[in-house]
Amino acid sequence: MGQKINPLGFRVGVTQQHYSYWFAQPKNYSKFLEEDEKVRMCIEKYVQKKIKNSSNYGGIARIEIEGKTDLLQIEIYTGFPDLLIEENGLGVDKLRTNIEKLLKKKSQKIQINLKNILQPYGEPRILAEHIALQLENRVAFRRTMKKAIELAKKTDIKGIKIQIAGRLNGNEIARVEWIREGRVPLQTIRAHINYCYYPAQTNYGVLGIKIWVFRDEE
Repeated sequence: MGQKINPLGFRVGVTQQHYSYWFAQPKNYSKFLEEDEKVRMCIEKYVQKKIKNSSNYGGIARIEIEGKTDLLQIEIYTGFPDLLIEENGLGVDKLRTNIEKLLKKKSQKIQINLKNILQPYGEPRILAEHIALQLENRVAFRRTMKKAIELAKKTDIKGIKIQIAGRLNGNEIARVEWIREGRVPLQTIRAHINYCYYPAQTNYGVLGIKIWVFRDEE
């Protein structure tokens, strides 16, 4: 039986960089790791509840965190940066305040930078959010996957694979369906592949969405 490894962890140090940069003593490592996860969850929940574009999803591709003694630098890569600009009391300043309350570290300054992604639909996380929204609105899964492929083909990617698992269209027996366009060489370490898993909460249960995006080879 084939064993599947996470495509991102498989390529760390080759084509994939780390999403967190900080140092901790062994006894404090678990505490730092927990704080890192809390910051990411805080940002994602804030975007989901407060800031959504006309398509009703946040559009965050990834979050990078660099921790120093007196500074916590957070870089948010998004395809729709205007959504996080201060407006009506919402935005980056409010988000920074929420993180400060969460961490309770007065000696550590928090800096949030927004990074614009020119081709948002070439990012698996943004595509997965789009698919999840359609599935939650009871759109047929095949139509949803084909629409996502069309959006991705407008970017400069070389291949994409989309997989959805669960009670598709409300069927009692769960199954797995997938679609692929172009090349997705998962066994090639030098291949630059982005990957995302995203759950969709439907009336019939949770659907698991997995997306692999192949950009180029180094």
